[in-house]
Amino acid sequence: MTRADMAGRIDHTNLRTDADRRAIEHLCAEAATWRFAGVVVFPHHVPLAATALRGAGVAVGTVVGFPHGASRIEAKRFEARDAVRVGASELDMVLNIGALLSDELDVVARDIRSVVEEGHAGGALVKVILETCYLSDGQKRIAARLAADVGADYVKTSTGLGPGGATVYDVRLLCDAVSGRCRVKAAGGVRTAEDARAMIDAGADRIGTSAGVQIVGSLG
Repeated sequence: MTRADMAGRIDHTNLRTDADRRAIEHLCAEAATWRFAGVVVFPHHVPLAATALRGAGVAVGTVVGFPHGASRIEAKRFEARDAVRVGASELDMVLNIGALLSDELDVVARDIRSVVEEGHAGGALVKVILETCYLSDGQKRIAARLAADVGADYVKTSTGLGPGGATVYDVRLLCDAVSGRCRVKAAGGVRTAEDARAMIDAGADRIGTSAGVQIVGSLG
């Protein structure tokens, strides 16, 4: 895999609590230089990133209901609408994990659908973060299928803030669960080119990482 191939699959991410304007400007400059697929920043930083990356061919992504997924559906809907309004073209939402664990599948579906509707109305892709470290294999499959059923563009393994991140096993499981109806993003603990290659070989279409420069820079 060439540097360009790898870069085109990476969401260059800074979701650090202490991320300031300078850090986001630096993130965007790196993304433009390496031609990453996108950046992922907090909602507050979306206008800054959208301005910095105008014309660069790099998507501006942000998070919804992050990191716990327990916001009310109405709040997530507003977050999604507002993020698109100020320049986001990709939304990484955390599904309602507690509702999933409680078998409240109608709530989970409505939760995801609310963000999908707002995102798609504004031309944005929607990625649904499952936070797989908290789920059984059966729950991962149910969540992935629900996301695909309501039109999500991606299912994503992890926030990167839970007790576990992406695994090759989970990427394969999610790819099997969605059966091509949506794509899979691996995120959480992907820090080397070897990590990224393993996730891609398992079926991941996109990689979320804060180590994008190190990953592509290590490739010959």
